[in-house]
Amino acid sequence: MPRVVHFEVSADDPERAVAFYKDIFGWEFHKWEGPEDYWLVKTGPDDQPGINGGVFRRKGPVGHVNTVDVPSVDDFAAKILAHGGQIVMPKMAIPGVGWLAYAKDTEGSIFGIMQADRSAQ
Repeated sequence: MPRVVHFEVSADDPERAVAFYKDIFGWEFHKWEGPEDYWLVKTGPDDQPGINGGVFRRKGPVGHVNTVDVPSVDDFAAKILAHGGQIVMPKMAIPGVGWLAYAKDTEGSIFGIMQADRSAQ
């Protein structure tokens, strides 16, 4: 069964958002070395319940996003469309991580679907 494995927070000023969450919750942040402004968030020890996430520079009306791990982005994108959802950002490679797409559910909420694939380029 696919599970939520990652969350994201969009921000007009990611550095300000990083400082906010760090000061409030004590989360650890590390700027990703990829092609986008993106900060990885560690919310606690890996041996305790919870998920980690990211902070990115807002480029549109996206707020907070949960990402679900799926075996195939293509297959789940088709399921989303068949059930009345929309694909709002098509499948893209996250180099060395996998494939990601963003969708909108029937209530207008945005979520991500991620397929692990370290060979993604």
